[in-house]
Amino acid sequence: MSSVTRPGRVVVAQTLVQLRQQVTECRACPRLVEWREQVAIDKRASYRDDTYWGRPIPGFGDPQAAIVVLGLAPAAHGANRTGRVFTGDRSGDWLFRAMHRAGLANQAASTGIDDGLELLDAWVTAAVKCAPPGNAPEPSERDACRPFLQRELALLGRARVVVCLGAFAYQAACVDFGVTPRPKFGHLVEVVAPGGMVLLCSFHPSQQNTFTGRLTEPMLDAVFTRAVHLAATSS
Repeated sequence: MSSVTRPGRVVVAQTLVQLRQQVTECRACPRLVEWREQVAIDKRASYRDDTYWGRPIPGFGDPQAAIVVLGLAPAAHGANRTGRVFTGDRSGDWLFRAMHRAGLANQAASTGIDDGLELLDAWVTAAVKCAPPGNAPEPSERDACRPFLQRELALLGRARVVVCLGAFAYQAACVDFGVTPRPKFGHLVEVVAPGGMVLLCSFHPSQQNTFTGRLTEPMLDAVFTRAVHLAATSS
């Protein structure tokens, strides 16, 4: 598989394991640190017996992945509870069902970090690594987290496609890959970044979008069908 260049990027010599440790130890944003840890104490009643993770959430999946799935940030009672991005909430239920149907995951459910889920040629991560209040990171928090995402994408050297779940993730990817001007976000919009990475947009599988029908399972399936095709034809 041919490589993708990333203009203007300084690649730090490290591994994904080392990056994971750096992410999980980060305390750079006081508001996010306070929120994620308070949520881990003031648990949702249905999870009162769970031990919450309460720390930043690193990406996970296949280190040789051609497809990267990029979300906004961990959910307060999802990944902030389970310790794995998109795990333990309804957004993750939608995401991993679609990835399973596309052949990118070995199972359709993601309930906990030890549930046996494995990703195949795919990596899942978030632009901001801590659960934010109101699911809304501040610009300074997004910028503080950006080096983690930059290094993560640089270490995923076989990646060819970034599936951007929502406008926030799309904006983060455009900044990271030097896309200017940035085309308008929309479902199934494709942007080829300088260097050849393809940014493929999808509405986020949030409850707001799935409950209202703004995003349906066939729509999400179409995104991953296209991502698999793009990854195969760009090799």
